[in-house]
Parts: sequence; C-alpha cells; structure tokens
Amino acid sequence: MSGIQGQILDVTVVGCNKLRDTELFSRQDPYVCIEYAASKFRTRTCTDGGRNPTFQEKFQIPLIEGLREMNIAVWNSNTLIADDFIGNGRVQLHKVLSQGYDDSSWPIQTRHQKFGGEVKLIMHFSNALQKPYYMPTAPTAPYAPYVPSYPPVGAYSGASAYGAYPPPNPYPYPSSPYPPPTMQQSYAPAPPTYPPPYPPQSYMQQYPPPPAQPYYPPGPYYPPPY
Repeated sequence: MSGIQGQILDVTVVGCNKLRDTELFSRQDPYVCIEYAASKFRTRTCTDGGRNPTFQEKFQIPLIEGLREMNIAVWNSNTLIADDFIGNGRVQLHKVLSQGYDDSSWPIQTRHQKFGGEVKLIMHFSNALQKPYYMPTAPTAPYAPYVPSYPPVGAYSGASAYGAYPPPNPYPYPSSPYPPPTMQQSYAPAPPTYPPPYPPQSYMQQYPPPPAQPYYPPGPYYPPPY
C-alpha cells in the first residue's frame, strides 16, 4: 500500500439502512457527508428518504500517504431550523487499498454512542498491489448415489434354485414335561417331632460287659461212612 500519494479513490455512496429517525410527524430528509483530510464531499438530500434513503452518488477522492481512514456523517435536512445530526462513523481503507475493492456497510453512532444506522459504500482503487482474483470453477458431474453390488434381503420374491438352510431352532433343548416351578412359591417348615421315633445310637461301650461263652474242645474225628 506504499506510494498512494495523489492517487484517486472512487467512492460510491449507495444509501443508508435503519437510520435513527429524528422526525416525529413527517419523514426525515437525510444526506451523507464524507471527510478525508482536507477534502469534504456531500451527497444530495434524499427528500422523504426516511430511515432507508438511496443516493447512488460517486466521488473521486485524492489519497494521502499514511492516511488509511475517512469519516462519514449523516444529517437530516431542515428548512427553518438547523439540520439534525443522525450519526457518524469511520471507514477503514486497508481492504480497498490492498485488494482494490470494498463494498461493506459501515455503522454510525449517535451522540450518545448508540446505534444510528448503516451507510453502504462501494470503493474502487485501480492501483492496488493485490488485484482481486476470481478462480473459475469447473463444472462438476452430477452426484450419483451409491448402489450396493449385492441384492438387499428380500429383494427377490421367486423361489431360489439352491436350497436354503433351515432357520436355527430357537429352542435347541427339549422342553421339560413338568411345569416350571413358580418363582414366588413359599414352603412352610415341617413341625419338629418330639420325642424322636428311634433311640439315639450309643457310641460308648456297655457296662458291664456280657459274660464270656465257655470253650469246649473239639470232639474225636470220625471218618465219614461209605
């Protein structure tokens, strides 16, 4: 952006949007003022422009080295009294000086630092260091949806030439002939029996011990008869 001294910047004031209304019973008549260093420019008055006036006026502003912004102000024109101040703001020139083109909308503020509207500007600078470049895009082929190579399940209603496997048995084990036990079944405990039906087994040796049997010697041996 060096070497801009004396070169021309083309500024077109397109219009304003959402301006603060300074009139109570009629439509306001706005106009725009541009100030850059010692250069001052003024658009025509848009009669009954209201909050969204249109101007479409072009100005050629000589640039000054080192000055990268300009001031804008919007006023409401009156006949018998002084004009009403609507708002003002600053316009940055970095983009238009580097790229050669800028079509932004710049906000303005009232005296109480509130939003006062927007001013639409189109700026051209023919000696920009970086020209705006628009790369042409090649036409693309229409998008083709993806088609699977295998048929979906149930796509063919006719009988197949190959036998189909039988479906697996969801119940591989035979069912029990007995009904399943109930989950909430309760059992009453059996009442104890007193006294026990049999005497308890004694694990101790009885006293006194039984008398021993007498011992008799074996008799004579007789051969068996024939």
